[in-house]
Amino acid sequence: MYDKNNPSKLLLEVKNLKMYFPVLGGVLKKKIADVKAVDGVSFDLHEGETLGLVGESGCGKSTTGKCLINLNKATGGQILFHSNLSGELPVVAVKNKGHTIKVPPFSIPTELTVDIAQLNNDQMRPFRSEIQMIFQDPYASLNPRMTVSEIIMEPLTIHSANLSKQEMRDKVAWLMEKVGLSAEQANRYPHEFSGGQRQRVGIARALATNPRLVIADEPVSALDVSIQAQVINLMQDLQEEFGLTYIFIAHDLAVVEHISDRIAVMYLGNMVEIAETDELFKNPRHPYTRALLSAIPQPDPNIKKEQRIMLEGDVPTPLKKPSGCGFRTRCPIAREECAKSIPQMHEITSGHLCACPFHEEYKI
Repeated sequence: MYDKNNPSKLLLEVKNLKMYFPVLGGVLKKKIADVKAVDGVSFDLHEGETLGLVGESGCGKSTTGKCLINLNKATGGQILFHSNLSGELPVVAVKNKGHTIKVPPFSIPTELTVDIAQLNNDQMRPFRSEIQMIFQDPYASLNPRMTVSEIIMEPLTIHSANLSKQEMRDKVAWLMEKVGLSAEQANRYPHEFSGGQRQRVGIARALATNPRLVIADEPVSALDVSIQAQVINLMQDLQEEFGLTYIFIAHDLAVVEHISDRIAVMYLGNMVEIAETDELFKNPRHPYTRALLSAIPQPDPNIKKEQRIMLEGDVPTPLKKPSGCGFRTRCPIAREECAKSIPQMHEITSGHLCACPFHEEYKI
């Protein structure tokens, strides 16, 4: 388990990550602009830790997660992953100028640090066994033409060629039991399961290759509230048993508070605040974070609720971001200086970083 007083070694370092999507226009379909989905995000992650990534829809959370696993090719920045792969990697088939070339096995040292942002699909393949993803929609992320057994066995076939068919079947049955499903259900198809059960299948698939890092992209947002709690508790139990590290992407702050050791808040492609979970909820410093926390429903009528902070205006489009601080058009303490440059994250207290230079002047 992650201990904030004695943090384990770094597993991931993200430095100035950018992901721009080109906008094409005209008869010749030339690039006329960029959608700046992720615009300079930096953070680090320790082994065994759960980092919650929160923000409004469209702020770049899911895009960040897909960049970390190289499903989206980052436009800029570094994604430094401290891999445990060692020894000889298998032969990799690489396409070059229309011809397939087999790259011979090569050796890598223990604890190799690799920049994922610089890898192509073939180079990334050996590292996918260490980084897996749980997708948001349990209905769309499973192939309807494959049985549950085939779905969970697929990553084993790709990354564990040394296992026999029987060993793979045994591991599939073991994984299904681990996530709360019966091994007798292995030959069923996804449409025969409920939403919560399908998400459990997705979790089993993610765990098949014994990953060190799991990126969970809103894994419970499509589920009923009662099922959400079951899946969250399952993920926590699996983390404790297997020493997993999570990046948990969500917009539900109550869920993030329950599972995360630290929370990072994003707005319009930028990171605005990072802190330990208790510290962030007790002492939010950025105006956007304060507005988010004030919107959390309070189920107990006997507990006095903080004053609701109403933000004016709409979220700007990432196609035409405001100059300087992206939040300044809705910020209650914005100044002229906020339009001149993007504020950088600075440490307020130990482990608590904020991207607002005027946060101390904000009084509710």
